Amino acid sequence: MLQSIRIRGGVGLNGAVDISGAKNLALPALVTTLLTSESVTLTNVPDLADVRSLLGLLSHLGTDIKISDDKHTVTLQTKNLRDVVAPYDFVRKMRASILVLGPLVARHRMASVSFPGGCAIGTRGIDLHIKALRLLGADVKIENGYINAEAPGRLTGAEINFSIPTVTGTENSIMAAVLANGTTTIINAAMEPEIPALVELLNGMGARITGHGTSVISIDGVESLHGTSYEVIPDRIEAGTYAVAAAATCGKLILKNCNHGHLLSFFETLHAAGVACDATDDGVLAYRRSNELCAVDIQTAPYPGFPTDLQAQYMALMSLSTGTASITENIFENRFMHVPELCRMGANIAIHGKTAIVTGVKKLNGAQVMATDIRASVSLVIAGLAAEGETVVNRLYHIDRGYENIDEKMRNCGADVERISV
Repeated sequence: MLQSIRIRGGVGLNGAVDISGAKNLALPALVTTLLTSESVTLTNVPDLADVRSLLGLLSHLGTDIKISDDKHTVTLQTKNLRDVVAPYDFVRKMRASILVLGPLVARHRMASVSFPGGCAIGTRGIDLHIKALRLLGADVKIENGYINAEAPGRLTGAEINFSIPTVTGTENSIMAAVLANGTTTIINAAMEPEIPALVELLNGMGARITGHGTSVISIDGVESLHGTSYEVIPDRIEAGTYAVAAAATCGKLILKNCNHGHLLSFFETLHAAGVACDATDDGVLAYRRSNELCAVDIQTAPYPGFPTDLQAQYMALMSLSTGTASITENIFENRFMHVPELCRMGANIAIHGKTAIVTGVKKLNGAQVMATDIRASVSLVIAGLAAEGETVVNRLYHIDRGYENIDEKMRNCGADVERISV
């Protein structure tokens, strides 16, 4: 039975919220098990639908998995593979499944991975993953909806120059190159905080990687990797989401464990809009600095620019601002699917190509709305929290892919929210 979230708005979020481990690090971190026969233990793993989906795929491939009672510590060991095929039924659920491609080819010399699914927010460059593997010496063919890759021996170091920064493409290339013969240089690499965190994990397994956190990464291949333990960093997108929720509801939240430095561009924008995000000893304190929100234009960009994964949440906030804000989406072409749903709640938003013009209104009203992807769905939750009356956000499974126990966390901060079956 499908679940929805029912929200009775008009209550400020106050108190503290524990920021979970970063989904966008946990997923590639789990995949590192394919690069070694030894045990890899990850702590602070978020309990999310996407994590559970990837663990199902890894188990299918032959990984032994142990999960702690609280589900936040996962120990994985892949001594022997049962299969090198990542079937459609697993991969269709989320795009991050493509991350098994590089490690499988690097250690096991072959892989067959179905074209990935996930959020319907536009085309995303699988061609860059394929290009990188071919440069490293793999024979890659597209057949019957699968990416089939094979290497006659060890992959060979190469120069990989991405036409655009790609997070999963950078991660896949790094994991493929760590066991290659020779040196690989990735130019125009993604610089999101999850990249240097993944490199820190891999270096702890015996990899030799430098330059992470910059646009040029160098990998000196090694013959094998060993096991390790690693703590997943806090989720900056979840933290940014709760910062917006505090501002939209005129509340005050401590975002526990949030790394302020991972969200500098986003916090600078919020500050200009009238929202404080102050670094504290245990995280970040987020609250409105004034009664009115200022309209501030933004353009999404690769890190360290404004995150595309916080665009929808920011749009919900700007719907309540004084003035008009221009929001330009430069990363994904279909990432305005939340706009009609926000307009159902009384927002005044017009789309012109890749730009949304948001004219602030005095109030939003509760309504039945439909989630279309992870971030769009949570923008509707934020709007519902700030709205008058009752809002029901349908297709809650989108939220559960990226936000751990969102209803419980919000209730703990005073929100009137509950899960319902429909």
